Amino acid sequence: MDERIFVVHEHFASRHHWDLRLEMDGVLKSFAIPKEPPLTPGIKCLAIQVEDHDLGYANFEGEIPKGEYGAGRVEIWDRGTYDLIEREKNKIVMRFRGKKLRGEYVLIKFGKAGENRWLFFKRSQYK
Repeated sequence: MDERIFVVHEHFASRHHWDLRLEMDGVLKSFAIPKEPPLTPGIKCLAIQVEDHDLGYANFEGEIPKGEYGAGRVEIWDRGTYDLIEREKNKIVMRFRGKKLRGEYVLIKFGKAGENRWLFFKRSQYK
């Protein structure tokens, strides 16, 4: 397996959400999740793929000033490592080893071509 870092930022912006960030291709692939990430199997969340972030952003906590994109407080909700189990154009399977996210999770792209909508869900318990 290929161990990489992940971080989930809780973002208190104009709309409270969580940002899932996955180390891939030398950057943090980023997904905005409107609801708290699921901790048990069977709960599916919308995840909108947003712009990639620099790897150094994995350690960011603080305040994005008013007037700037994403203004508001950013806190690390969870972090750890993950194994990339499967990666296809419209599907990513990973095994998280964080304090909160533990076990196999899946991102599946859906919707019309060109849309960045994914479903994010926990597939199984930690093994």
